[in-house]
Parts: sequence; C-alpha cells; structure tokens
Amino acid sequence: MRIIPAIDIIGGKCVRLTKGDYNTKKVYNENPLEVAKAFEASGIGYLHLVDLDGAKARHIVNYKVLELIASKTNLKIDFGGGLKANEDLNIAFNCGAKQITGGSIAVSDRQTFEGWLAKYGPQKIILGADSNHGKIAINGWQDSSKEEVVSFIKDYQRKQIKYVICTDISKDGMLEGPSIALYKTIIKECSNNSSAQSIKLIASGGVSGIKDLEELEKIGCEGVIIGKAIYENRISLRELEQFI
Repeated sequence: MRIIPAIDIIGGKCVRLTKGDYNTKKVYNENPLEVAKAFEASGIGYLHLVDLDGAKARHIVNYKVLELIASKTNLKIDFGGGLKANEDLNIAFNCGAKQITGGSIAVSDRQTFEGWLAKYGPQKIILGADSNHGKIAINGWQDSSKEEVVSFIKDYQRKQIKYVICTDISKDGMLEGPSIALYKTIIKECSNNSSAQSIKLIASGGVSGIKDLEELEKIGCEGVIIGKAIYENRISLRELEQFI
C-alpha cells in the first residue's frame, strides 16, 4: 500500500482544516517545500498536494507551490483543488504534477472530465469521490450533490477510471480512525462490477496511527493519504519509513 502524505495549501502555506471547514484553518508550516523535502528524506515517494484556495476560487491558484516542489524534489505529485477547465490541467501538468484529481468537475461537468480521461488516460486522472453522509461533496466540500458515492464510482469505473481517492468528510482531520466500513463496501461493490476494470482505492481522512494503516492495507486499499496525523505527531516519519 502506498503512503501518500498530504500538503494542503492556503496562501502558499501548509495548512490543515477539520472536516473541510475553512474556519478551522491551522498553519503548520509556512514553507511547503521544507515539508515535502522531509517526506522525501524519509523514503516517501508520493505527495497529495491540494490547492484549497483553488477549490474555493474554482480555478487553479497555488501552481507556483506545485512547480517549486516538483522542481526541487523527486516526489510523484498528484494535484487537486479548483481544476475546472482544460487550462487548469495544462498548468498543473506543465508545473510538474504526475496526476491530477478531479472531484467537483466529475459531478458538474462530466463531459469535460471524461474528455480529460480520454486525452490523458486513467494513469494520470484520479477520480475524487469525497463522501458526506453517503453523498458526493463538491466545491471544496462546501456543497453536497445528489450522487451516491458507490454508484458514482461504479459509473466512472465503467468509463475506465483506475484511481479513486475517497475521503469521508466526517472523519477528515478528526484523528478518530478512517471509514473502514465505507472502503470495504466500495472495494466489494466495485470488485463485483464485471463490466469494468478493477479500481485502485486510495483512502483519505481519519488516520490516527500505524494500526489504521495496517487495517487499510488488509482490506485492500491501494494507497492512503495521511495529513493531520503526521502534523500532530500521531505518526512519525520514522514509523512511516519502517512501514514502507
């Protein structure tokens, strides 16, 4: 299972929110590159970089941070937040993103998102399936859609999506454990989707310790995104290095 630390950006700084609420913003480091280099020095090869300003503005904002980290480290970066137009994707990939995550756009403008999938392929386009009480949340988690999480993922699975990041918003930033039951359901239901290729599910939200990682690996998650547990010293970089 891949370990994927998260860096969330507001105003060029490394921050964390609780349950996606911008009013809960806490700045952990004013230098995201310093954080990224610490991850890389611990043997980590991946980074989940989220442009929270972009998610709110609905267009890419913090691309300079992406460009800096991509140029100064060898981390494979997946980038999300505010990617709504073809130009946003061009900027993200030109600034060094290896993959991009589309969440709101996959709900609000399926034609554009499916066009990205066709153009760039399933290795580069990740489906963001963020869950709020079983419904897909959009626009930086500020709104809920009518889309059911499992059916939403299965629909895109039939359209050849490969990577899916699923965050249970009720768990995000709470340090109370990930949404194991939800992930088990997704993996089971999507494994039964005989008309489509299997997905690689990346869990996100709620991780509080190494035992959570062991459980996520056991149920079949391909990757796990870890944020607050690192910044609040619930999981040390040394522990992650040993897990890897």
